[in-house]
Amino acid sequence: MVSTPRGGMAHCQLPANAVTKPVYHRSVEEIWYCLNGRGQLWRQYGSTESVTDLEPGISALIGFQERFQFRSGDQPLELILATIPGWPGADEAVGVDQGKWEPTVSE
Repeated sequence: MVSTPRGGMAHCQLPANAVTKPVYHRSVEEIWYCLNGRGQLWRQYGSTESVTDLEPGISALIGFQERFQFRSGDQPLELILATIPGWPGADEAVGVDQGKWEPTVSE
């Protein structure tokens, strides 16, 4: 990950058939760009909920304090994540009790 106070960028790879824990971010937004693989991104803000199919060339926004969770298909899911402002540290992502799917990975 590379970061400045005004923004950051990271590469993320989720193994095949994996599901992340649901979280929200305390202070940042993210723009995602899918490089490889297929998967789904669940987002919830208040009573509004959506699922976006992820595949190469698809972009998605994770809004400020929006709950989200994602999963991969039968191949690893590879993403570029741009963070605005820069990632402030390990306490930024806050776990939530319930997402769309049962998590299979711990981080």
